[in-house]
Amino acid sequence: MQSLGKLRLLQVWLRLLLLQGSWNFERLQGGGWFYAMVPVLRTLYGEKELRRIAREHVGYFNTHPYLAPSVAGAVIRIELERAAGREPEIGIAEFKEMVAAPYAAVGDALFWGGLRPLAAGISLLLASKGLAIAPIVFLLLFNALPLWFRIVGFLSGYELGVKSVEFLQHRNLPDLAIRTKETSVVLLGGVAAFMVFQLLNIEKKPLWLGFLAVPAVLLCAYLAGRGISTLMLVLLSAGLIMLCSLFSADVAVWLP
Repeated sequence: MQSLGKLRLLQVWLRLLLLQGSWNFERLQGGGWFYAMVPVLRTLYGEKELRRIAREHVGYFNTHPYLAPSVAGAVIRIELERAAGREPEIGIAEFKEMVAAPYAAVGDALFWGGLRPLAAGISLLLASKGLAIAPIVFLLLFNALPLWFRIVGFLSGYELGVKSVEFLQHRNLPDLAIRTKETSVVLLGGVAAFMVFQLLNIEKKPLWLGFLAVPAVLLCAYLAGRGISTLMLVLLSAGLIMLCSLFSADVAVWLP
């Protein structure tokens, strides 16, 4: 079976960073996907066959951009088998349709719903302490795990082909998404509590008033376990903490 050089694989991986560069409502990520696969298709089939083969790659496609390299690596392996005259276990269109939606759902829950607010909470805590490195910490924390999935997922897809689905299954990504989401809620609650105590300290009010915010944190933790979206929890937390702060200030007026 023909093999591809590292340069060709690197070209595909780099082009996948632009997966959503031509996003549209008709084919979603389809144009970006085809653009990423062109170096491989041109190497395997040449310019004459490229137009015919392109029909299987330029159509509708939509998944999470951080997990798309895993799909691309597996599709490249399928293309190699087909170019060698072997009948692949599953067609390219069928494989893309099979994994696109589950990868999108897991990726949204893990990266958008869990990792992003977790990195934001850590950065907010550093920013509340007056540390200028907070934005840099956010960028590092938020990009480290996606970069790992982009690289390792692509390589595992290329090595394992269709069986690369098991690679992600063994990582228990849905459970990891839930744990990350719960951790981010607890962290954001801690940041909110810290800011309440910091405000009371600045205003020279009794610090025990800050414990009035505890019910808000517990309520948000309970709702997180019930599957409420992180964005709604953040907005709810902000509103409840603000109400607790105002209530604390009103109570403090009556204190000596």
